[in-house]
Amino acid sequence: MQIDIIAVGKVKEAYLRDAIAEYSKRMGRYCRLNVIEVADEKTPDHASEGVERQIRAKEGERIAKHLRDGAYVIALAIDGAMLSSEGLAARIDELGVRGVSHIQLVIGGSIGLDDAILRRADFKLSFSRMTFPHQLMRVILLEQLYRAYKINAGEPYHK
Repeated sequence: MQIDIIAVGKVKEAYLRDAIAEYSKRMGRYCRLNVIEVADEKTPDHASEGVERQIRAKEGERIAKHLRDGAYVIALAIDGAMLSSEGLAARIDELGVRGVSHIQLVIGGSIGLDDAILRRADFKLSFSRMTFPHQLMRVILLEQLYRAYKINAGEPYHK
């Protein structure tokens, strides 16, 4: 299985880069993982909805260049479906059984994802109704993907 994480912005904090590297290494025994970063746009303080929409559109164009035909696209969105760790594992397993060999997970920037990307998504996933820093979200997502593969392999992983 090929897993791509397409994320807006660069991770600046060393501790987050270290965590991303660690989970990426661990996932290597289960899938081919590719983390793709696209440039983010500077969002002015107190930006109008119109300005934010333009920013999301620019970031969305950059994301769209990496979306592949035939890939199953999962957009991380606050209004998406919430799954348990077991539920995410089951979805990944079910996609594999259906013959899906490429999953792309998309993490938007600080003001979210463009509507065009959300419409392109095959599934919208939410980790919480809370807002998380998009850089930290990469670590959380990688940890949950790693946990899902451990669950699907029948291997122990702390609860």
